[in-house]
Amino acid sequence: MRTALDARSGTARDRRPGVLAAALATALLASTLSAAGTLGAPTAAAEPNTLLSQGRLTAASSSEAGGLGPRYAVDGDRSTRWASNPTDDEWIRVDLGQSYALDHIALEWEAAYGASYTLQVSTDGESWQTVATEGAGDGGTDVFEISATGRYVQMVGTARGTGYGYSLLELQVFGDGQATDPDDPPPFPDDEVTHHEFQANCTFSHFLPDDSIVYPNQPGRSHLHTFIGNRSTDAFTTPTSLHAMPESTCTVPQDHSAYWFPALTRNGVPIEPNIPMTVYYKSGIEDYTEVVPFPEGLQFVTGDMMATLEEFRTAPGAVEGWECGDISMSWEIPAYCPEGSQLNIRYQAPSCWDGMHLTPEESAHMGHGSHMAYPVAGQCPLTHPVAVPMLEFKIAWPVSGDMSDVALVSGSDQSWHYDFVNAWDPEVLRRLVEHCINGGLQCNPRGYDLYKPHRGTVLDENYELVPEAAAREEVAS
Repeated sequence: MRTALDARSGTARDRRPGVLAAALATALLASTLSAAGTLGAPTAAAEPNTLLSQGRLTAASSSEAGGLGPRYAVDGDRSTRWASNPTDDEWIRVDLGQSYALDHIALEWEAAYGASYTLQVSTDGESWQTVATEGAGDGGTDVFEISATGRYVQMVGTARGTGYGYSLLELQVFGDGQATDPDDPPPFPDDEVTHHEFQANCTFSHFLPDDSIVYPNQPGRSHLHTFIGNRSTDAFTTPTSLHAMPESTCTVPQDHSAYWFPALTRNGVPIEPNIPMTVYYKSGIEDYTEVVPFPEGLQFVTGDMMATLEEFRTAPGAVEGWECGDISMSWEIPAYCPEGSQLNIRYQAPSCWDGMHLTPEESAHMGHGSHMAYPVAGQCPLTHPVAVPMLEFKIAWPVSGDMSDVALVSGSDQSWHYDFVNAWDPEVLRRLVEHCINGGLQCNPRGYDLYKPHRGTVLDENYELVPEAAAREEVAS
């Protein structure tokens, strides 16, 4: 059932026989449209007419320009819009995150509108149900009452109303606000969320000119790397070998993962980090409750050995660059560090996975480009829809004073990069992600937040996994 808003009067008017009576249509629109004809804000309660689409992931068949992408159709800002290329067969899609019972869809067209299009709903993004068809569109704001359940909603255009493409100020999907497969609500809604992370603290293990991701089974082929974590890591390393030889320099013994990065030298001599390195596991997206553990065996490389200074400075993974003493946000190794200080670097990894490929080689072989991507505007792109923990390496070396003879073996100061092979015990990693990242905590390696002790922990003082039932009882008491 479709009604449309008269842009001049702000009242609902019927377009075809069989639509809602005027009074009912006006009542429906009152909850979704303002008196001036603008689309309304979401209701706070989990009830019919809850706006589900705002700020969610989007995709489109095309975009006329970078500032006219599909996400601008779900940002709640009527000064922005999505605009397609000027062809008839175009579409825009929104991912609601979970399946919901849907009750209506509103489209607010810019001057370039759709004359003929369908609205479709899907639970899996593959099989689609057509829930509304429009064959005589004339712009303005269209509202379709529907009865369907789904996670994905798309508008599929078949004929434009103008010589331009399709242009939507807002695409809004409304439902009852209750997911059809809801997770338990956050158990501590009154706790202020300031962080969503836990740490992996690992000390130096060894140097080797090996890289099992870039040069697998080719010992000595790589430049010299500094290894932390699993002591067995070399050119022949696989996730299976890491689990088979689990001795690690990391605080949590169940973390059998391998971490490595180019060696730093002073006057050509490799410098051994002499304090525990910190690898943060964080949320890289705004909705930290959506982060899931790394899949078993995931491998990736972060950074670009060939980056220019400007590329390194503007890289999505750059956090503070090089730092020492009061120096931070330096994109080159400082010329001088105060005596007794340490040289640090902080750099973040991509945290959106394509959901299919576990290694860069596998992804490239299948012609899919990188299997990892950085979030965009706080959310994972639809090409890489799975949000995994965002690693942030904070590495420190005991060097100070005149730094003119300090260099990375990989090349320029901007050639910083690092590698990771996941070999966590799956249950321990799952518990840490759910408790610390999804739970909005600032956890140490045991999964304990010093500032919120009432929230419990994941691992006890002996780094044994605390049973979930026991942990819930401890927190409840």
